[in-house]
Amino acid sequence: MARAQPPVIALLTDFGAADWYVACVKGVVLSRCPAARLVDITHEVPAQDVQAGAVVLASAMRWFPPRTVFVCVVDPGVGTARPLLAARADGYTLVGPDNGLLALALGRAARRQVVRLTTRRYWLPTVSRTFHGRDILAPVAAYLAGGGALARLGPVVARYHALAIPPVRRRPGGGLEGCVLHIDHFGNLITNLPDRVIAGGRARTVRYRTRSVRVVSTYADAEAGELVALAGSSGYVELAVRNGSAAARCRARRSDRIQLL
Repeated sequence: MARAQPPVIALLTDFGAADWYVACVKGVVLSRCPAARLVDITHEVPAQDVQAGAVVLASAMRWFPPRTVFVCVVDPGVGTARPLLAARADGYTLVGPDNGLLALALGRAARRQVVRLTTRRYWLPTVSRTFHGRDILAPVAAYLAGGGALARLGPVVARYHALAIPPVRRRPGGGLEGCVLHIDHFGNLITNLPDRVIAGGRARTVRYRTRSVRVVSTYADAEAGELVALAGSSGYVELAVRNGSAAARCRARRSDRIQLL
């Protein structure tokens, strides 16, 4: 008989590495689910930056094994009346605040069920108003990783908080218009334009501000210092500078508009 694999619990936060916050979350998880394998997605989401956390989660989630539990904590509204959620999405499980952090990952799922966390028996006995990641989300994640039922955690919710991201739209006369969704560690500008619109060698022109940007297949296809567009690994069109930072070169900001002509 094949031995059951230990549950995987992946953590994504804006806690950083300098303080004890990540260790506390891990300690609670391991106290409740000692067999868990803990994986750090990142703890370097910019502080309180819900959109950045949402993009990281959606980009990383599908590369994990089925039944992975994701503990997601970027929560500027901690201690307020904002709900906390647990969800099942295409075989994955997510717990986090209802502030848009889970929205992109849930939106990509073909099947999803979302509940609001209201049943206190699965929380720690004492709940701090400033650390729901430790006192609510961590023990709930451990319970779910151990095979716990989502339905026991609280009522099903039909709607959850979305992100205020402009949709991709068709331009009058043809083409598409999107925006910069995320700026990564390398200074690459990840847009909300799906990579299929330039994949397969399609000759298209990308315009960013006043620049016409050449479409290439790899970073190495660019000239040194050249701003180019390519299909990125996250499934979106991205702008990059070979051996440099597109964000610094262009003084880019999230939500900048990108046009595909």
